[in-house]
Order: sequence, then structure tokens, then C-alpha cells
Amino acid sequence: MIKALILDMDNTIFPTKSISDEIFEVIEHLMEEHRGNLNDEQLAEAKTALSRTPFQKVAGQYGFTEEFTTNAIELLKNTTYNKPIKPYKDYEIVESINLPKFLVTFGFVKLQQSKIDGLGVRSHFKEVFVVDPEISSKTKRDIFVDIMEKYGYHKNELLAIGDDPESEIKAAQDLGIKTYLYDPESRFKSGKVTYHEQSYKKLKWLIEDQKE
Repeated sequence: MIKALILDMDNTIFPTKSISDEIFEVIEHLMEEHRGNLNDEQLAEAKTALSRTPFQKVAGQYGFTEEFTTNAIELLKNTTYNKPIKPYKDYEIVESINLPKFLVTFGFVKLQQSKIDGLGVRSHFKEVFVVDPEISSKTKRDIFVDIMEKYGYHKNELLAIGDDPESEIKAAQDLGIKTYLYDPESRFKSGKVTYHEQSYKKLKWLIEDQKE
């Protein structure tokens, strides 16, 4: 029986690409200046990846210099987004589910907190966790364990919802927590996830089914 939901934020509650150009405009210009051996296609891929992948991982994957990475991180540490953000239309289904919800998001604290406020979803969650690799060694897996220990949930009583098979989905799988891969753009093939859906339309039904 599902008693609580754990949600990612970026590309799970809202499409990050809807604001990423504004957030990463300065970083993208720096990328062009420090592109090294990256061709135009690779540089475009790196810029696109910023809306889906933590900056530190993008910088390492595409071989940007330590100097560039350090300077960019210093900029991003103090970056905020101060405009309203529209959630995915079907997020209202998640909001309507009468279960405790926990938000676990990865990124720079100021930026992630500003996005939460821009979305207006803070009150939807029993607790909000921002995992910032610049100030903590904790992972999403660690936070999931913390939630279970603090609130007394068994792994079978939780459902982790996210868009990234290698992040929150993998963290949940490692702990035996059921997973819901939200994939509105059909980016992934069906894998080992518990549920793989293009929308949240089936979410209420799946949770009700778990009560049987």
C-alpha cells in the first residue's frame, strides 16, 4: 500500500527547458569561449543537457576545463529565478492525491529554492530537500533513507516519481522503492522501472490499486 510519494522537481513537476535559456544564458556564453575541441554539434548538445542534467556532470562529460567549471559554479551558486513558473498541466493530478509528498531535488540551493517558490508548490509537500553537491556529500538515495527513517515508512509504502532513470529512479530502485518514470517526450525505452508513463493520468488509479 502506497502511503507517501517522493517527487523530483526538474522535468517532473515542470519542463526545465521553459526557463533554462534565461538561467543559463551567461553560462552558455562562457561555454562558447571555453569550448576547447568541441564542435558546434557537441557544444549544442552540452547546452541542451543543462536543462536535464546537473551542471557539474555536464561540465565533466563534455570535458570543460577546471577553470571554466569553477567559475561557472560560482556564478550558479548565486543564480535565482524570480518569475512565475508553470507546472506541467497534468501535475494537478499529482497535487490532488491525498497522500504525504516529499520533494527531493538536486542542484544549487538558491536556484532550486527560487524555482520551488516560482512554481508555488512548497505547500504541497510535507518536507522539501535540496541536495547540493557543492555543500553536501549526500545523494538522493541518502535522502530517501532519511525519509524512511524519520517518518517510519517501509520501502513498499513509498512511490518515487521522476524523469531520470539514472538519478532518483535508480536511487529508489537501489532501495527497493517502487518507481514511476515520468516520460512525456518518450525519451526512454521501458526498463526495470515499476511504472513508465507519458503522463500522470494513471497515477491515481495505480495508487488506488495498491490499496487492494
